[in-house]
Amino acid sequence: MNKKTLAQNWLCDMDGVLIRDGAMVDGADKFLDQLRATDRSFLILTNNSFFTPSELTAMLKTTGLEVDERQLWTSALATAQFVHSQRPQGSAFVLGELSVHDALRNVGYHESRSRADYVILGETQDYSFDDVTTAVRLIEDGSHFVATNPEPTGPSSEGTLPAVGAMASLIESATGISPYFVGKPNPIMMREGLNRLGAHTENTVVIGDRMDTDILGGVEAGLETILVLSGVASRREIDRFPFRPTRVVESIAELIDEL
Repeated sequence: MNKKTLAQNWLCDMDGVLIRDGAMVDGADKFLDQLRATDRSFLILTNNSFFTPSELTAMLKTTGLEVDERQLWTSALATAQFVHSQRPQGSAFVLGELSVHDALRNVGYHESRSRADYVILGETQDYSFDDVTTAVRLIEDGSHFVATNPEPTGPSSEGTLPAVGAMASLIESATGISPYFVGKPNPIMMREGLNRLGAHTENTVVIGDRMDTDILGGVEAGLETILVLSGVASRREIDRFPFRPTRVVESIAELIDEL
């Protein structure tokens, strides 16, 4: 990517790019303002399945970022869209927060603990042994195993938290069945983002802070990619991967004057 970025459409990760540790990354507000001022379309594409879009909008507002909930596409929404596309009006047993339950209800799914087309695993801090046991038995009986996102850990002010990927490994160990992860790096997540923007790969860029989700998903979807170093990734880690971002910047503040 040349110094001057001319992409019309932007798929932007949230954690580590716009916010970090509950605070706005310096320049994130000006970056979004500049996207709007230059009539660029953007969508915040996040693997965070803990919150609904309205909850995320409210949370972002407390950091100083004004984002309409229609400009948020979460792994919970993407997962609901995926199962609906495969088995419309189906059934699911859900382990996750209200965000996942709401997303499924909005596509016409009903929930069941006895028979279900899918076991769907999302983010929550209230996984129960009974629910995990139910999930294991349903999968053994033929329910398909789907998870919102693959990250094994997540950050908190107190330190690392186990996340969806870790819980998925537990259920996989008990059943022998691997989950299908819908969130990044799955290109499905990127294609849904493109569809929501009415965009094409040749004029869209992905910005993220993780090589193994944001950048890999962008590469596999055929998009230009920008890695920011304001989140998880460090410069020395880039060469560990067989793919590379199109460009590396310290933070999105570097991009403001190029729009």
